[in-house]
Amino acid sequence: MARTYPLDLAYARSQFPGLERGWTFFDNAGGSQILSSAVERINRFLFEKNVQIGGSYDISQQAAAALYEARTAAMHLVNASRPEEIVFGPSTTVLLQNLAKAMQSQLKAGDEIVVTVSDHESNIGPWVRLQDHGVVVKVWPLNRKTLALDLADLEPLMSERTRMVCVTHVSNILGSVNPVREIADYVHARGALICVDAVAYAPHRAVDVQAFDADYYVFSLYKTYGPHYALMYGKYALLAELDTLYHYFYGKDKVPGKLEPGNPNYELAYSTCGIVDYLSELGARAGETGSTRQRIEAAYQAITAQENLLTDRLLAYLRSRNDCTVIGQTVNRDSQRVPTIAFRFDGRDAAEICKAVDQSRIAIRHGDFHSRRLAEYLDVTDLGGMLRVSMVHYNTVEEVDGLTAIFDTILSPSADLARAL
Repeated sequence: MARTYPLDLAYARSQFPGLERGWTFFDNAGGSQILSSAVERINRFLFEKNVQIGGSYDISQQAAAALYEARTAAMHLVNASRPEEIVFGPSTTVLLQNLAKAMQSQLKAGDEIVVTVSDHESNIGPWVRLQDHGVVVKVWPLNRKTLALDLADLEPLMSERTRMVCVTHVSNILGSVNPVREIADYVHARGALICVDAVAYAPHRAVDVQAFDADYYVFSLYKTYGPHYALMYGKYALLAELDTLYHYFYGKDKVPGKLEPGNPNYELAYSTCGIVDYLSELGARAGETGSTRQRIEAAYQAITAQENLLTDRLLAYLRSRNDCTVIGQTVNRDSQRVPTIAFRFDGRDAAEICKAVDQSRIAIRHGDFHSRRLAEYLDVTDLGGMLRVSMVHYNTVEEVDGLTAIFDTILSPSADLARAL
């Protein structure tokens, strides 16, 4: 029997000071609350090591050691093979734009890149802009019946000129986990690389880039319990071949520095240590006594169990209404759905519902969530787009019930009558 890991929910909530402000945060896919341990690391760097790296003096050496510690923490977080495979940057959007720019000399006119219609624009736009240099961009569509990516639809798009397939691990609208390893195997067998946007995956599941066999893997720390910053994993040999984005004398041996022009933000990178500290402690409290990586994996198992409760609770409510359409799978089978749930109420403006919910100090969101091509593909851009409730492990079933009670009030016939009057 597989071991189960319980979540210490009281401890988890105590580590997020923002939860004490009287709001229910259901907009975590837009940005999670930040850990006190991440803030402590930021402050520690600024107060104790706030100098440029590369100097011979002691504090500069401490600053360099802190940056390396941050890369090492990120290595454990994603299960990279070495710290140098971690590239820090301002956001997932910027890191993917930088990656596209750094690949440019490797691409010739007529080379092909495949993107999916279901991705956030961050993993579409940078590749589409390469069309100005003669690169051919092809779009992998969703299966309209299952709303899933089907390899049978990818097959006719692949050719001997395909250089990269760009895919999301989880759509920030659909919420279902894509089979990244299966896709990677398929793509690699045809001589291409895979670039994965994991922004909507990393807060919810343990990342294992070696198990996924991802070539590039990117996500945002500010949606994974840290500050507004991001990281990209790349296989070391691939990073070494990329063009420098820094000074001309940053060559192949300057990995990953050549991909961090102006150097990374040291204090925000250092916050990664606080994220890993928290996950490691969460895993220890769940009963795992092994390595840092083993404790991280245990923490995410506990996180998944809690999030499954939240997902099932909200989906059950939405299914019970005859005026609601869930965008994506309506049931969380085998934990293959993260608690990011988009939906629409028949004939109701999503913006108006959001504003009504605001009055109860509950934060949700509406729109297309910067996945506009998918919203247009699904024809859900009218009436303010979609509502989205995006939960994480520190949310509670009681908070879900509070939200659904508000929905019942807002959507009741008496509320409709009062609005009409």
